[in-house]
Amino acid sequence: MSIKQWPEAERPREKLMQQGAHALSDAELLAIFLRTGVQGISAVELARQVLHQFGGLRALMSASREDFCQGYGLGEAKYTQLQAVLEMSKRHLQEQLTRDTVFNSAEAVRTYLSTQLRHSQREIFAVLFLDSQHRLIRYQELFMGTIDSAAVYPREVVKAALTHNAAAVILAHNHPSGISEPSQADINITERIRKALELIDVRLLDHFIVGDSRPLSLAERGLV
Repeated sequence: MSIKQWPEAERPREKLMQQGAHALSDAELLAIFLRTGVQGISAVELARQVLHQFGGLRALMSASREDFCQGYGLGEAKYTQLQAVLEMSKRHLQEQLTRDTVFNSAEAVRTYLSTQLRHSQREIFAVLFLDSQHRLIRYQELFMGTIDSAAVYPREVVKAALTHNAAAVILAHNHPSGISEPSQADINITERIRKALELIDVRLLDHFIVGDSRPLSLAERGLV
């Protein structure tokens, strides 16, 4: 049975219009993105198969071009569409965050960092440079490493803070493993950067680690 023959309340597009996007399952959301299925398979069933093949939305959205295009019912057209959607999401959240006062929008910061860092297969160390009112001046990815580690140099963070005339900074990096718990190396580099920033009178406000779950705040753990 094609989706057009389903009860209206069960069709992904109609369900989204009536109940909102939050009411849809991962497969239903992906089905709307895919638009059509393949011969003998509805878009929803194809979405379920794709999610099973990749192991979930995160793995699908962070897949390399080669791996994505080899997925059943996918291809370069779908890959370019997905990259465009991801980039629009990043830019939308960046604009929203730029307008907001950072610590009046802690969840917006978490959402923004998740969008920027969660889907990367490599470890990225980024910095949010803030003004004296804790508004965002710039988000900058300073270091990129392997899937296991990133070489982080406090002097480069200090140099960038001076360049942007920042009054405060928030550090952030992702764990491609998906586990958000801080390592001892994470704690050590946070302290080194904090001490380096103190020399130029710039305050380190927090360090977020982005994994599969809600980004972890080292400040909330008492580690900043």
